Amino acid sequence: MGVLFQTFYWNCPSLENQAYQWFNYIKPRITSLAATGFTAIWLPPFCKAACIGGPSMGYDPYDYWDLGELDQKGGIPTWFGSRADLLALIAEAHTHNIDVYADLVFNHNSGADAEELNPVTNSMGWTKFTPASGKFPRDWECFHPSEYETTDGFSFGGLPDLCHRNPDVYTALLEYTRYLLGTIGIDGFRYDCVKGYGGWMVRAIQELRGLRNDIAYRPFGVGECWDTDRTILDWMTEANAWSDNPCSVFDFPLRDLLKGLCDVYGFSLRNLAPAATQPSGSQHPSGPAGTVLQYNPALAVTFVENHDIVRDNPIVNDKMLAYAYILTHEGYPCVFWQDYYNWDLAQPTNQSGIDALVKAHRSNAGGPTEVLYVGDSLYIMQRTGTNAQKGLVFVLNNSAATSGAQVHTHWPNTTFHPAAWRGHDNTDIPAPRTTAPDGTAEFSAPSRGYTVYLPT
Repeated sequence: MGVLFQTFYWNCPSLENQAYQWFNYIKPRITSLAATGFTAIWLPPFCKAACIGGPSMGYDPYDYWDLGELDQKGGIPTWFGSRADLLALIAEAHTHNIDVYADLVFNHNSGADAEELNPVTNSMGWTKFTPASGKFPRDWECFHPSEYETTDGFSFGGLPDLCHRNPDVYTALLEYTRYLLGTIGIDGFRYDCVKGYGGWMVRAIQELRGLRNDIAYRPFGVGECWDTDRTILDWMTEANAWSDNPCSVFDFPLRDLLKGLCDVYGFSLRNLAPAATQPSGSQHPSGPAGTVLQYNPALAVTFVENHDIVRDNPIVNDKMLAYAYILTHEGYPCVFWQDYYNWDLAQPTNQSGIDALVKAHRSNAGGPTEVLYVGDSLYIMQRTGTNAQKGLVFVLNNSAATSGAQVHTHWPNTTFHPAAWRGHDNTDIPAPRTTAPDGTAEFSAPSRGYTVYLPT
């Protein structure tokens, strides 16, 4: 799979002095992102938000159809820019064969224009929405509780909770996503807060078809189900039942393991090895126990940080170990803006940053994952490759000195060169390795570091 790039973080327009210009700020970076090997970008919610108390990150949607073109809720553009800016960014991304994913916030709304009586509860609520677009006006029947449904089991922050079982709500949201696909040029969706509505809503959107140059395409989708593996897998079962375009999901359990790798003293690398017992129907060991990667690597979106988790539970030590793992293993890896740009982990001029890992992923990270050696402080695996990607050997070292082991690889009589590496002090540069006729060789990594070896 490719590599996804999250193009925002919390309050980014303000913190980088780019208020109402964020889309324009992203646009000139598209060329270099594409050259490195990124294949898709994830945009923040770009419809007009309630903006109560000031500009908003968009997770309080008011008028879905206003993409920064109507004068309401404090101004014409969103905090990220105008509709024209959005379209220009999408066009630039498509010029470089980068897909664009929209962030859909369909659980709740905010910024109602008036209070009204809900006769089901005989109480007043802020549920009267009269958006300037004239699209999707809402009243109490569009929210819980209504005549259609009392609750869907989850609400967010006391905001009006959309009732998707109301045919008007269901239809309006489908029409909106069709508009994003057909008119705006969106290629896929990130579904915010999916525990707040039925998986059948996601499935209906995933079964839509976009048309571009008279060619149909299926939208990509990834759900934010921030929970344990059991809840995530239950949601995937519901959302993807009978679907010919299943939705992916962020692998939060894997991210918890990666935080342990980076921040917990004495973390055993055995925790990162594929589970010995695989789910029914699994073709090969693919991920650690209790992760989406274990159960369905094709639908696992792996990540190190995002705009939410970094504010409350960030990884603070040796974060490149986590990026090395997700950019060599199966799944669809996602790179976070602050890590890449603000915290200097891109490092395009050397082999010790995210760029080198993305390039290795693009050229070589194909085929199944096979662990060649695993101990508490040393982990060696290979991706055996495909016709398009030649495969790799990955070494992860959690000890205080350079460490390695002799392993039996997929490649006899082959020279491997280190394409990406990082160590505690970055002075121990790995040397090339050549396998014997039986495919064996010793592979190593620097102290508290990693090496990615590519066959030549």
